[in-house]
Formats: sequence, structure tokens, C-alpha cells
Amino acid sequence: MTPQQPTPALVASRAAQRLPRAALLLLCAAYVLPGLFGRDPWRNADITAFGYMLDLARGGDLFAPQIAGLGADGALLPYWLGAAAIHLFGLMLDPALAARIPFALLLAGVLACTWYGCYHLARTAAAQPLPFAFGGEAQPADYARAIADGALLALIASLGLLQLGHETTPDLAQLFAVSLYVYAVASSAWARWPSRLAILVALPMLAASGAPSLGLVLAATGGVISLRSSYPLARGFSGWLAAAAAAAAWAAWSLGTWSWRLSAPDDLMQLVQLLGWFTWPAWALAGWTLWRWRRHLQHRHIAVPGSAALVAVLACAGMEASDRVLMLALPPLAVLAAFALPTLQRSVAAAIDWFSVGFFTLGAVAIWVIYASLQLGVPAKPAANVMKLAPGYPGGFSALGLGVAVAGTLAWLLLVRWRTGRHRSALWKSLVLPACGLTLCWLLSLTLLLPVLDYARSLRPLVARVAVHVPPGACVVAKGLPRAKLAAMEFHGGWRMLATSSNLAPAGCDHLLVATRTRVPTAALALPGWTLLARERRPTERDEQIAVYRRASREQPDSEGGAGSAR
Repeated sequence: MTPQQPTPALVASRAAQRLPRAALLLLCAAYVLPGLFGRDPWRNADITAFGYMLDLARGGDLFAPQIAGLGADGALLPYWLGAAAIHLFGLMLDPALAARIPFALLLAGVLACTWYGCYHLARTAAAQPLPFAFGGEAQPADYARAIADGALLALIASLGLLQLGHETTPDLAQLFAVSLYVYAVASSAWARWPSRLAILVALPMLAASGAPSLGLVLAATGGVISLRSSYPLARGFSGWLAAAAAAAAWAAWSLGTWSWRLSAPDDLMQLVQLLGWFTWPAWALAGWTLWRWRRHLQHRHIAVPGSAALVAVLACAGMEASDRVLMLALPPLAVLAAFALPTLQRSVAAAIDWFSVGFFTLGAVAIWVIYASLQLGVPAKPAANVMKLAPGYPGGFSALGLGVAVAGTLAWLLLVRWRTGRHRSALWKSLVLPACGLTLCWLLSLTLLLPVLDYARSLRPLVARVAVHVPPGACVVAKGLPRAKLAAMEFHGGWRMLATSSNLAPAGCDHLLVATRTRVPTAALALPGWTLLARERRPTERDEQIAVYRRASREQPDSEGGAGSAR
């Protein structure tokens, strides 16, 4: 490492007060738990991953789970976790809820690893604030706790984590693995065995969740940082990084997760826009950290999170600006953002506070107005707009959800009063309102508006429309349907699905589903050997439809080795 430079942080002891633990834990619970209960798996990645988990739980091949005969992409570890939870809790809970339990724990683990990783980095000598001439500066442990509280708040305030972090997908397992890596490298200067065990879990888990190349790059960057460290334990950690990288490579080879998926984004501006909103507000504070701590870029508290964030951002750029890859940058960006807090000017902190109060209060009011319109009909316009966007919505009410929403709103009002009245010296004060405001809007949306959101994002309404024409337990051939809809047909409909690229169907499969567009005329959907029963679509979709067919003649002989004729 380079010789230590004076730090830009000036922190008095009163500013290093920690956020009350009860309040912090309550905030984390309010962030993690909404969306865990009372909903179906949502369309696209959420229901697709759940479909593979359900196949494993029902006795599918442990190394080759399928949806309608279509295999998984190799990210097997997350599917094993969900399937194990279904096995453990399936008799007591709905399978979808059971599968979400380990992923809620993973999200909680992401928050915990971010806090502890930042804490260990803030304990290093290069990260400590300047001492005062007559004393009164923050003590190292108090300062580190306050910085770690700020990192946790910055992560919760990140827009990109909100939805993707609450899904049941391999991406959340990757996110936990990256945050565990940050913790392992950060703590390697202090905690001998916890850091070693963490890295031996993090990199193989990243490989088994579908990102082995990212794990190897992180191992290489972490090894360089460790070898250049002034801490003896950290220098010895490079060998453990090499061992973890070897284990990750073996896991990737064993599970078949190696794949070449690099592809530059078509529009560079799309990548810039994604970076701008997805990582807000962490990127702004992280950028300020890099500027104010520019003489400390090679020290651990900047190099560890900075390199991890850079690797994830470059991977995002190399995978067509994938937001799911960019999500892996959020924990290290949050750690970087926390080190901006000791250097923020009071006017900047005040601007963040007032923006957060205005923006999130308006958001909460809007959610309450929509809820009142749906339940009471006053005002009438919001409910009319909802019914236009989600036609056929049957309505719904939850007394428990209403009670939780009221409690969350009252807590927000008390927080605003607290923040604008007292305790203005706390180091983490500038991130309390953004984190709590975003959590409030998420909490209100997933309590007050959960029935309409579930109706709009679940595929159950589509399956219910198809079920009018297909009997329970039937064998159904599907042509052109994505994996998400196939998984929904198997779970909600209880049908035995078989994906195909032709109109041929094996004996015993008397129903056919074909993906089509609303603009296609009905006459163009005629298929030899099949009778068109209906054209159905999800209520909130406008362009995509499913054409439902029944075999025209069940006595027709099979062709091509048992496949039913398509005449």
C-alpha cells in the first residue's frame, strides 16, 4: 500500500452515534418481509425459477430440472434451495410461499454482509477520521458502526434492489454471494476464520448460481488487494482466495455453468440511463467518495468495494446492459457511498432530506389515494384508471394489510418529525429519509395495493381463462409459449405440459396452446387436425394471446412413431 495520506473525514464523537438497533432491525424487516406473503409467483423470471424448483420438489432430476420438458440454464444451487424449502414447508405452506423463504433469508444476509463488510473496512487506519487538536474525535469502533449503518441505509435506498431483490431467482443468490465476498475480503485483516469460511462459500456459490466467470475475476482482484495490504492477515488471505477460485471453477465445471454470454449493449445511452436510475442514490454518493478520498484509492476501504463494483458494472456492460447483473454492484456501491457521509456539506445533506421528505411523502399519499378510490370509490378517477389497466380486477381487502400500512405511515411521520427536529449530528442522518421513504412506499404498495398488483403481475388470471376450455389434469402441448407461461400452466392449471416447436402431439395429449398476437386474424389460426376453441390473453396484456385448440379426431392414427397427426 502507498504511504498513508491525511483523510478528508472530520467526525466528532457525537456524530458517531449508532442508529438504534431496534429501529434498524425494524427497518430491515419492513424492507424484507413485504412481498413474501399473500401473492403468487409473478411473471417472467420469478415464476420461471419457481417452476424449476417445483419440478425438483416433485421428484425431478436433481441436475436437470425441467419446465414442460425444457431444461434449466445450469444455475442449479438456487433451484435446490427453493426445492428444499418446498420439501420442508410444503405441507404447512403454499409451495410458492415456501420457496420464497430461503430467498428472503438471502436478502437479509445481503443486508447483514454489507453492514459487517463496511464495518471492518471502516476500522482500518486509513479510513479513520483526522484526530482533533484537543480531542473529542470519534472513537474507531463508534465511527465504524456509524459508517456501517450508513452503508446499510444506502443499500436499502437503492432503487434497483427493490423489485429484483424480492424475487425468487438465481440473481438473488448471486447477490448474496457477492456481498459475502465483500465481507470476506473486508474482514480478512481482522477476522481469521470467519473471513476464510466466507470466501470458501462465496465464490463457489457464485459459480453454482450461474456466474463463475464473475467469481474468478473477483478472486483475482481480491488477491491483488490482499497481496498489497499492510495487514499480515490480509496478505495471507490471497491463498484462500486462490483456493476458493479453484473450488468455484470445479463447481462450474461439475454443474455446467460455463457459458459465453458477452455481448455489447446496442445503445450506450441505455446503459448510462440504467446506471443512473438503477443505482440511485448510491452512485452519486460513491462518486463523491472517489473524489474526496482520491488519495486513498489503493487503501482497503476504497479498493475492496470499488473493485467489486467496477467488476459488476463492466459485466453489466458486457451483457447487453443487464439490470440483473448490475444489481450485483449495489452492495459494494453502498459501502463506497457510506464513506461519503463524513465529507458531505451540511447544505447537501439538507437538500437530500427535503427532497426525500417531499418525494416519498407524495408517493405515499398517491398510494393511499389509489387505495381509497379502490375501496370507497372516492375519488373515482384512480379506480377507473386501475380498471382500465387491469380489466376484470375483482377487488380485494385485507384488514392486516391495512393495519400494517397505517403503522408504517405513522412511523414515517414520526421519523420526519425526528429528523427535522433533533439529532442532526448523526453521521448516517442523510440516508435515513431516503431509505425509510423507499421502504414506506414498498410497504404500502405490497399491503394496500397487493391484490391489484398480484392480479396484474400474476399469470393466474390467464390460466383461469384457459382452464375454461382445458379439463384438470389434461396433457397439453404448447407451441411458442415462454417458460414463464409454461410454469404457470403447470402450477396454477395442474396440467402436464409439453413444449414443442410443431403442431404434432403425442397420443393422449388432446389440447394444444399456441402463442399468437391479437392482430392475427382468426382465420389464419386454423390448424389441420385441431379445432380452435378460443383466444385468451392475460387481462393486462394487449398484444400477446394464446390460441386454445382441441384435437379434431381422437381416433386418428399416430404418425412418426406415435405422434398424433396434425391434419
